[in-house]
Amino acid sequence: MIGISGTILVSVLLLPAFFSKAKTADLPDVVDFNYHIKPIISDRCFKCHGPDKAKQESELGLDTEAGFFKTLKDDSTRHVIVPGKPEQSELYRRITSTDPEEVMPTPESNLMLSDFEKALIKKWIEQGAKYKQHWAFIPPTKPVLPKVKNKDWAKNELDLFILQRLENEGLKPNKEADRERLLRRASYDLTGLPPTPALLDRFMADPSPDAFEKMVDTLLAMPTYGEHQAVAWLDLARYADSHGYQDDSYRSQWPWRDWVIHAFNQNMPYDQFVTWQLAGDLLPEANKEQILATGFCRNHKITQEGGVIEEEYRTEYIADKTNLYGMAFLGLTFECAKCHDHKYDPISQAEYFSAYAFFNQNTEQGFYGDVSTLSTAELPILAPTKEELNGILHFINYAEADTVVSMVMQESDTLRKTFTLKRGQYDHPDQEVTFGTPKAVLTFPDDLPKNRLGLAKWTFDEKNPLAARVAVNRIWQQFFGLGLVKSSENFGSQGELPSHPELLDWLAVDFRDSGWDVKRLVKKIVTSATYRQSAETTPAKLEVDPENRLVSHGPRFRMTPEMIRDTWLASSGLLNPTIGGPPVRPYQPAGLWEETNAGDGRGTLTRYVQDKDGKLYRRTMYTIFKRTLPHPFLTTFDASYRDVCAVKRQRTNTPLQALNLMNDPLMLEASRVLAEKLLKNKALPFNEKLIAAFRQAAARQPSDGELAVLKKHYEVRKTALASNLDIAGQLLRVGDSPPDKTIDPAEAAALMETVALVFNMDEVICN
Repeated sequence: MIGISGTILVSVLLLPAFFSKAKTADLPDVVDFNYHIKPIISDRCFKCHGPDKAKQESELGLDTEAGFFKTLKDDSTRHVIVPGKPEQSELYRRITSTDPEEVMPTPESNLMLSDFEKALIKKWIEQGAKYKQHWAFIPPTKPVLPKVKNKDWAKNELDLFILQRLENEGLKPNKEADRERLLRRASYDLTGLPPTPALLDRFMADPSPDAFEKMVDTLLAMPTYGEHQAVAWLDLARYADSHGYQDDSYRSQWPWRDWVIHAFNQNMPYDQFVTWQLAGDLLPEANKEQILATGFCRNHKITQEGGVIEEEYRTEYIADKTNLYGMAFLGLTFECAKCHDHKYDPISQAEYFSAYAFFNQNTEQGFYGDVSTLSTAELPILAPTKEELNGILHFINYAEADTVVSMVMQESDTLRKTFTLKRGQYDHPDQEVTFGTPKAVLTFPDDLPKNRLGLAKWTFDEKNPLAARVAVNRIWQQFFGLGLVKSSENFGSQGELPSHPELLDWLAVDFRDSGWDVKRLVKKIVTSATYRQSAETTPAKLEVDPENRLVSHGPRFRMTPEMIRDTWLASSGLLNPTIGGPPVRPYQPAGLWEETNAGDGRGTLTRYVQDKDGKLYRRTMYTIFKRTLPHPFLTTFDASYRDVCAVKRQRTNTPLQALNLMNDPLMLEASRVLAEKLLKNKALPFNEKLIAAFRQAAARQPSDGELAVLKKHYEVRKTALASNLDIAGQLLRVGDSPPDKTIDPAEAAALMETVALVFNMDEVICN
């Protein structure tokens, strides 16, 4: 447990900005090392006095307790820190010095400490200079639930932690969102799709106190839940349908993707889910499903270009697996220690390569030649039989596949020695290392197997301080846009401090003690009063908490490209609900692949041939992902490029996005298809048609004012298009599905444009 005194006055959320303008009078009552001192030292001092021993000036390291209280090398009467006596502490003397030869940080470093920061360090020393290990390396323990004033607001334990912070900051939580918006939010967050009108009607008609909880159970049980949850995991696992690098030929990893969807829908315990992906092939009497899961480790880029050096690329692939492991499961920037000791975190280069050793034993090669064809040249691979596809691997959708094959892991028969590499270069081996993990996190015990299975067991050891925290933080991020630790990719010294450290630890321990039950954790978050809040905010709340890290209102942010495009498909009825199978090729601007081909355009991804019929309307997650040129709709709306592990996506706001939303051919086709369906229903009054269109996309009833705007827009466009039927005809021909010629083209095109207006509402593309 981190243990922050309740008397600390400075919100940890605002520390960087606060430090720059705070006054000495604003100092907290109790100065905490992890939350007040460590960020300053890490940011200003670690460059010369951090964990990288080769860069330490005067052999002084401030990354350890011993370094802080060290006796000066050239004067045994002086110490870096003397608890209780700042004037006798060399560190304080140097940061307050006006002599450019003595002051630290040095003037040429352009790193300065504000007066407030100097006063903060002084007060910490005066209070005894209590040192703490980095907060993320202290194993979490379940804290006592906090006491709050507004006890009736909380619906479960996590609400108490959120409410305590809000009350301390003088803020009140929002009222619960109205039912329509609440169900819409939950439906998108759990399935990636809008709620159907039937589901919405069912919820609105249910007066029971647990009506929303029943809806959450319904959504969690839908097969679309596994699809939506899988998307974030595909980013993390750097999944793609091509190998990357220059030629970037086709890769068949989709059977592994189908397994991920299946595992989420089956609510596989998280520790098992990860263990199978790291080391399923090493489990006793491993079955084909467990082996298939290890495709996770093989999703990295693979070169197929002539003239490459086998060992150079083999080491790159092993490093990729090591970096993936460090970020995905420990939330650490492992890659920084490949060429030298980590400059900010206690990970030495030797420890990096000790972790590298676990992945260095597989039979994967560095170069296979042309891997655009699927053959035994890509060993190790899994090529299941028809019997296995109908049995243990029944979740693989092979109906439209010519072949079913996936790259997997396979351990070598002989032990390969592992060496540190000078400056990370493949041909400069240095010191031999054995299997191990960073000691600052948790020493790798002798009784665990020295292989990937042992590494997986170490990961989920109760003493491991990171695995559970990192996992629950990413899950929290899915629902609130930001993790409790904002830098979900970095729990190290340069990462963000947790906004609610006690809540993070409570969730981590609860998740672990539940048997790593993902759906249970998700349900706890989604049914909380915190999650159910309305997304409305006020200037006062924005002033105190512009990013909503205090969660004083419900989440609201632009949806992912997958969710936006799938909304069009689902709302129009075009969506093909088939799960899994080979990737598909929906609409894409002509010539993109051809323009970017390298050399003679080898391989099967040199020319984009659009699919037909139902394949055009599959969920966006099944769109073929070519690493060197992902689908432009995905990249325009900030999808990961899947070349490295990505545990969160950025969110940008550009004019190109608006142009894309207004002109995307699928959006226009979906608008037309929905318009035609409504117009074909002669028994439905026109106002009801508009209401139905609005409900399909926005999942709520429009207000009278909104309905009036839509009706006027329709009438104006109908008049204009009736006098220009050529334009109406062009609109109605967008997309491969044929227009309904029994409907008046001006009416159809006008209602199509009206539906497109709804699809482009800010409310529809945000959740």
